[in-house]
Amino acid sequence: MSANGTTGVDEQRGTVPFASDAAASGPAHVEVPVAYDGVLLAGFGGPEGQDDVIPFLRNVTRGRGIPDERLEEVAHHYRHFGGVSPINAQNRALKRALEAELSARGIELPVYWGNRNWAPYLDDAVREAAAAGDTTLLALSTSAYSSFSSCRQYREDYARVLTDTGLAGEVTIDKVRQFFDHPGFVEPFFTGVRDAIAAFLDAGMPPSAVHVLFSTHSIPMADAERSGPRDIDFGPGGAYEAQHLAVGARVMERVSVEIPDAVDVPWQLVYQSRSGPPSQPWLEPDVCDVIEQLPAQGAEALVIVPLGFVSDHMEVLWDLDTEAMDAASAAGLPAVRTPTPGIDPAYVAGLVDLIEERRNGTPAVTRPHETALGPWFDVCRPGCCENVRAGFKPAAAGLAP
Repeated sequence: MSANGTTGVDEQRGTVPFASDAAASGPAHVEVPVAYDGVLLAGFGGPEGQDDVIPFLRNVTRGRGIPDERLEEVAHHYRHFGGVSPINAQNRALKRALEAELSARGIELPVYWGNRNWAPYLDDAVREAAAAGDTTLLALSTSAYSSFSSCRQYREDYARVLTDTGLAGEVTIDKVRQFFDHPGFVEPFFTGVRDAIAAFLDAGMPPSAVHVLFSTHSIPMADAERSGPRDIDFGPGGAYEAQHLAVGARVMERVSVEIPDAVDVPWQLVYQSRSGPPSQPWLEPDVCDVIEQLPAQGAEALVIVPLGFVSDHMEVLWDLDTEAMDAASAAGLPAVRTPTPGIDPAYVAGLVDLIEERRNGTPAVTRPHETALGPWFDVCRPGCCENVRAGFKPAAAGLAP
């Protein structure tokens, strides 16, 4: 299942729209230098006040015809925190950290930040870059894994923005590879899990009684099955589930090297934050359902790892820090939620490593990766992470269609 080399897809089947010359023909990994003149930091976006909440949720669900009264059912998560999602502040901090790391390495690249669903929007960020004469952009999205919502939807937005702004043909957008198994992303999770397990063991807890739950955002099964290239069989959960399982296994393997007793610590992948009608299958099991069952499995302590998230945004604060912690309390389990990468120095340095990888055309065989699935593709393969419910839309940074 390794992403090294090609996947067997005919490289001449299509071309890559909106791409730099080096990526336009569709190599799986771009191994020639590219003179990028700007980094496009692409975020999800979030409301920054009570009046923003419903308009923001309308943006998130655009095209799905969801009435405001149903949106208000989700809005209470944001209203609980004053209508302010932490995600914009976190991306401002990440932008500053990236700029500082680039500067420390002597790399003169401006970072333009834009969101898919709230101000500042991607459209404005790309216009700003073009106005400054920075027209060969390398996109870095705040999402590490492969799925429609975490990769292809961003790529569709890059294509839409270039078309809507009239900058197609003037501005190109490539992207860094999905970084789920890059050492810089994995390191903060390893550190958090190691420290949490060590604390429970030091308190006299038997290793088999300390359970680790790696949690990520649930997605529809139809999207999961189509995540990743179409010619690799990743199993029923697609590349999305396979990537999470591989990273979780790697984290536990590394922890067991430093804490040998941790080899007896049970762990599993769980899901959170599902939405949509009950009739639509989504990835399971749900984190709170699993927590409820853990005491019967001999659990006496719980480590919750937000493996699918790069920072402490709303799904972490509400679904884990509130609902999952309440479930742990009800089950009588002492619980620790480990940190997300945020602006951890290892994570920030890793993101800049990914930028340098594309600037330098680093050969795939020398690119760092923590699992057998990596290094992931620079240029997404035909049909990768398609959403059959929404229909085909043009996407940047991938072979058409």
